[in-house]
Amino acid sequence: MSDVTFRLAEDKDLAAIVALLADDEFAENREQASPGAAEGYAQAFAAMQGEHFNKMLLAEQDGQVVGALQLVFVPGLSRKGTKRAIIESVRVASRLRGHAIGTALMKEAIRRAREGGCGLVQLTSDKRRTRAHLFYRRLGFEQSHFGFKKEL
Repeated sequence: MSDVTFRLAEDKDLAAIVALLADDEFAENREQASPGAAEGYAQAFAAMQGEHFNKMLLAEQDGQVVGALQLVFVPGLSRKGTKRAIIESVRVASRLRGHAIGTALMKEAIRRAREGGCGLVQLTSDKRRTRAHLFYRRLGFEQSHFGFKKEL
C-alpha cells in the first residue's frame, strides 16, 4: 500500500463520501448510498462548498478515497474570541480501519485547524462508539462536556 495523501473534496468525490458515511454500523439507518438519495447529499455538499470554512477533508490511498471528515471553522466570542474547529462525520473505509489512516486524517485536520487560526478543536461522538472514544483520547481529546441533540 502507498502513503495516504490529503485534499479537500470536490463534486466528483460525493459518491465516495456517501459510501463511506453509509459504511458504518450506526449510520446504516440514516445514510443511503443509493442513487435515489443523491439529490439531498448534492444539495448539502453544494451548500458546504459555498461556505469558506466548511469543507470535507479526504484521505486518499492509491487513488481511492479511503477516509473523510467534515472540518468547520467557527468564529466565536467565548474563550476571548477563540476560533474553534468542529470535526464531524469522521469515517475510514471499514476494510482499512486499524491501519492508522484515521490517525493521519485527524492529525491533518488538526494541523489545518491550527493553520487556520483555531485555538480549539471539538467533536461529538455517538455514545455507542466506544472504540472511537478510545481513538479520540489517544489523539489527546478530553471528554469534557455532555453533548445534546434534538431532531427537528
